[in-house]
Amino acid sequence: MELHGLNMLGGGPSPLPTEGDGFRALNPATGETLEPVFHDASPREIDEAFTLADAATDHLGTDRERRAGLLERIADALEGLGDALVERATQETGLPAGRINMERGRTCGQLRLFAKVLREGSYLEARIDHAQPDREPIPKPDIRQMHVPLGPVAVFGASNFPLAFSVAGGDTASALAAGCPVVVKAHPAHPGTCEMVGRAIADAIAACDLPAGTFSLMHGAGHGVGTGLVRHPKTCAVAFTGSFAGGNALLQESQKRSPIPFYAEMSSVNPVVVLPGAAAERGDAIAAGLQQAVCLGVGQFCTNPGVVFAVDDDATTAFVEKLGALLGEAPNATMLHAGIHASYVTGQQRLRAIEGVGHVGRDADDAGPGNADATPALFTCDADTFKEHPELRDEVFGPSTLIVRCASVTEIEQVVGSFLDGQLTATVHGTNDELDDAAALVGLLRDVSGRVIVNGFPTGVEVCPSMHHGGPFPATSDSRTTSVGTAAIRRFLRPICYQGFPQTLLPDELKDGNPCEVLRLVDGEWSRE
Repeated sequence: MELHGLNMLGGGPSPLPTEGDGFRALNPATGETLEPVFHDASPREIDEAFTLADAATDHLGTDRERRAGLLERIADALEGLGDALVERATQETGLPAGRINMERGRTCGQLRLFAKVLREGSYLEARIDHAQPDREPIPKPDIRQMHVPLGPVAVFGASNFPLAFSVAGGDTASALAAGCPVVVKAHPAHPGTCEMVGRAIADAIAACDLPAGTFSLMHGAGHGVGTGLVRHPKTCAVAFTGSFAGGNALLQESQKRSPIPFYAEMSSVNPVVVLPGAAAERGDAIAAGLQQAVCLGVGQFCTNPGVVFAVDDDATTAFVEKLGALLGEAPNATMLHAGIHASYVTGQQRLRAIEGVGHVGRDADDAGPGNADATPALFTCDADTFKEHPELRDEVFGPSTLIVRCASVTEIEQVVGSFLDGQLTATVHGTNDELDDAAALVGLLRDVSGRVIVNGFPTGVEVCPSMHHGGPFPATSDSRTTSVGTAAIRRFLRPICYQGFPQTLLPDELKDGNPCEVLRLVDGEWSRE
């Protein structure tokens, strides 16, 4: 596939003027500039994208089977891109081919999962209360309710998952499943990958005979395009995955216009608690698992365990020594782009400058020849230092973690309860006896996170109906929602109530006889009849 570098409108390259001189992707491992030149979307292009999306909304939202077919065709098209997609993605991100293939499998899997959700239909939460004309003292009208699409959604692709959280990722899949047209802001670190995926989506839309405005793709190296997407009056919701600074800035922009749902996944240090019995019983095994979790994807996962709490005793000392040795042996690896690498280096420098923080392992000066190579790092401090320095609770995005030595489990509970902001995940390692007594600790971890893990590690986010990938602010902008799993579709729906309607005007999902065979709450009882 020959890339054209243009924005996509109505299923093809935009014919409208672009903004600026353009930009190119860079190979983070070599510093090589990649062709072609990509162009920032102009205000006219953004406006046209949302005009087309708005026109497509009614048609897209009325045919669940066609949307299900679209999601499956997109998955087929992504697989059909073959090795060419893998090659471009590895060039733009420095990620290995195996990781890209894994991501493609996950992306296609979640597209097909949402197709099943559409056909099953319970996501509509259809409800029917039949009329009771003879009810005293006043008659009861016939009232029916279901969920309908919000309208056009702006999706911001993430840098660290060029497929699974990007153009055809979970936000796009769940928005399309809900019946919402999507305008995607391509991430400038992998624009070629974004174009290839975008063109596959456009081909699938055409094959399903759906409106071309169902999908558009906007490029942009600066902040102007993203701001334009959020501010556009036809934008009905926004989904963002990225840094706290970027997400919070766009959240503030969304509040300057008529309020719309803004779903941002942002910053998390994903605390891990290692109870003393677990440290004594299997400290080496926990250290090995933690080292793998910290270094997975060069630490560029939103669920990277960035802070570990443990009781300051001999078992913890041995655990820290083992973890330090393992991280010291871990090879340097290329980060996604120079900007992330610079932030990682700055974060390490910030920790090193704090009195009371120690560094374990080799120095970052040992980095390899790549211009974005990262060295794994381990830091330690005591609980008082952690309490006194809020910056120790900030995310350092990369392969590093901080061990906080506490005087007792009670002090761990006090720190967790009083000094942690909202997190995506929280983890506790303990023996069976310790876990039996850990209700208070688990309750505190639950209060600050969206997912609690026992005797495991947070970096695997399973795509399934029960997964919740979210958490209290600043981990996300809305702790009630998830960006992974089938419940993600709820973000892009709203309830509509039909009162006193004749059967001919009702949606099929609410008609008597249940022609669509969806699960419905009828007069207070769940039924498919």
